[in-house]
Amino acid sequence: MALCAATAGKYAAKKDITIMTDRPEKRRSEYALIQLLPNMMTIAAICAGLSAIRFGVQGNYTLAVQLILAAAILDGFDGRLARILRSDSKMGAELDSLADFLNFGVASPLVIYYWALQDMRGLGWLAVLVFSVCCVVRLARFNVSTKSEEKVAAKSIYFVGVPSPAGALLAMLPMFISFAFADAPVIPDVLICIHMVVIGLLMISHVPTWSLKAVKISRENVKYFLVGFAFAGAAVLIYAWITLVILCLGYAAMVAWGLVRRKTPEDGV
Repeated sequence: MALCAATAGKYAAKKDITIMTDRPEKRRSEYALIQLLPNMMTIAAICAGLSAIRFGVQGNYTLAVQLILAAAILDGFDGRLARILRSDSKMGAELDSLADFLNFGVASPLVIYYWALQDMRGLGWLAVLVFSVCCVVRLARFNVSTKSEEKVAAKSIYFVGVPSPAGALLAMLPMFISFAFADAPVIPDVLICIHMVVIGLLMISHVPTWSLKAVKISRENVKYFLVGFAFAGAAVLIYAWITLVILCLGYAAMVAWGLVRRKTPEDGV
């Protein structure tokens, strides 16, 4: 009897173990489709940057620049949308960084190269390489700073150096001028190369540049801001290239002001 009871106990214990191991694993977390929207925007920006390279090779420079502008707009909204939807993740952050390098460190200088610098060969390609390397160094510095607890804890209204999207737009300023003023004298290729190198060095510099993320509008001035935003939007739609030239010159003046002041930001990236 004792032997039978012991055997039955072992069988029951073995059966319990089998039942426990047969239980289904914990269900994986699921995402609502709207929570994937930020990553979808990042992928769309990557597609826009790759397509810009294609159209730049084919000589359709206007469409190539428009695609880079679309990538810049998507880049400005995907991160903010991810924080609003609480769907930000490490994978999304890395994907966004890779998209920035492709769109602003590869596509933009290549389009400029195909547009004006192919005849220069070595010097033109050297300017492209310098700009791209500066862009990837800046993004690497940004990734390191965001992973540092001390950097994340503090906040600043300044970036350190020119952000990569703004740097790409500033680098394409000669193209904007050419599109806006068709009868204007041709910009020398050497000047375009120097312009690209200078913008690349500004991206990895420690020049404080103003961050729009820290801008706050008082209730009394909201109506004026909205009117100004509507005016700027209409100007971009009607006089796109001239408006982009003005915006780039205004941003360049702001960078120059930061260079003159030489105010050291605490934690901007």
